[in-house]
Amino acid sequence: MTTVRRSAATLVATALLCTGAVGAVAPAATAAPSPKPTTPTLPAGLYGTKDPTYDGVWRQSLAFLAQQTAGVKPAQVSVDWLLGQQCGSGAFASYRPDPAKTCDPATMLDVNATAVAVQALNGIERNPATATAATTASAGPSPAVHPVSAAVAAGAGWLKGVQNKDGGWGYNPGSPSDANSTALVVSTLAALGQQPGAVKSAAGKSPYDALITFAKPCADKDGPGAFAYQPDKTGKLFANGDATAAATLAGLGKPMNTRGVKPDQKPTCEDMDERTAERVARNGASYLATALAKTGHLVQPPMPGATDPTPKPDFGNTADAVVALAAAGHGPQAMPALSWLEKNSPAWAKENGPAAYAQLVFAAHAMGANLRDFGGTDLVEQLNATGPAPQAPTGSPDTAEDEDFNVWWIVGIGLLAGVGVGFLLSGRRKGKQQ
Repeated sequence: MTTVRRSAATLVATALLCTGAVGAVAPAATAAPSPKPTTPTLPAGLYGTKDPTYDGVWRQSLAFLAQQTAGVKPAQVSVDWLLGQQCGSGAFASYRPDPAKTCDPATMLDVNATAVAVQALNGIERNPATATAATTASAGPSPAVHPVSAAVAAGAGWLKGVQNKDGGWGYNPGSPSDANSTALVVSTLAALGQQPGAVKSAAGKSPYDALITFAKPCADKDGPGAFAYQPDKTGKLFANGDATAAATLAGLGKPMNTRGVKPDQKPTCEDMDERTAERVARNGASYLATALAKTGHLVQPPMPGATDPTPKPDFGNTADAVVALAAAGHGPQAMPALSWLEKNSPAWAKENGPAAYAQLVFAAHAMGANLRDFGGTDLVEQLNATGPAPQAPTGSPDTAEDEDFNVWWIVGIGLLAGVGVGFLLSGRRKGKQQ
């Protein structure tokens, strides 16, 4: 299971870590290994080969988002599987082994899985030919027009309906808000073209109001500008690299597969009398830039009870940090981390499967790197190989910006002394950005 901020097992580890101080860069934690015995028979449309109990919907959705980023249409059977995971309310659980069984009050609904599934299906919905009809009867409300459109609308509606009074979301509906879940929902709303700040709770609070409460001030010497996952029991905030990457992206109003922006800007951390979502997001980016400058990657502290106390490189959150920095216009500060990922991530991605490859795709895409040659690895090919063969590839969403140009200009200069002299001027080939 990939190092992510969204699995149920991760939450347990995070809760343990939040009981005391953690290092300057403290990702939410590596998800506990999936139960090895009695691994269920995997559905035909599912991406990845590991036990999907905690991350089935998550990894499927990330795979779709990454494929869309690369201009690839997921296999129809895979789209149908994801649609079939949706409950009638519009929500998703982490994984439902029997989609034909109707969701009931005992079904553990998952805010994070719902947010990322809605974001992924929204990308598919823009290409109606990608999904035609769900193959199960439990794919949410009966669609009147298009099943994917109905799934997206139902999922977004459910998320808004379970918003906490403080404006944020927790991992499960009704649980205390955390920076990661709130950020995921904000990024999904942004991907849908909606204004996250206009989504208000019953108490009149927006998601940005909640995000701001997790941001540490720049004056705090212990992780200036960083975000915490949640405050501890005393209300203290501890810097968390995972939460910071997610909240930075959300505070800037960007989806998970965003493109980096120009011109380049220098990271700054400023405490202002009126804290805004964008300002604390930029403070978060400043924290990430400083953290990455030390080694070129983030680190994860040892898990409680671990026999090896040595901090390990955090590949997934490093990739997320690259996306966040690129979205903030800090490409130069993200470049060393991207280079580090190119050199060091292949084994990690192979071990952790579709979600890991997707995170690398997002990082490479944000920085304009070649998805087909990422340190010698074809990320798209490797991602596709983790699931059913995709439909025929299509043009990337960025085709208009990234199309190769191989333009030759032939200029006739005239005749000199009866001899024709031609000048052939060749245009430089524009480097392809996937």
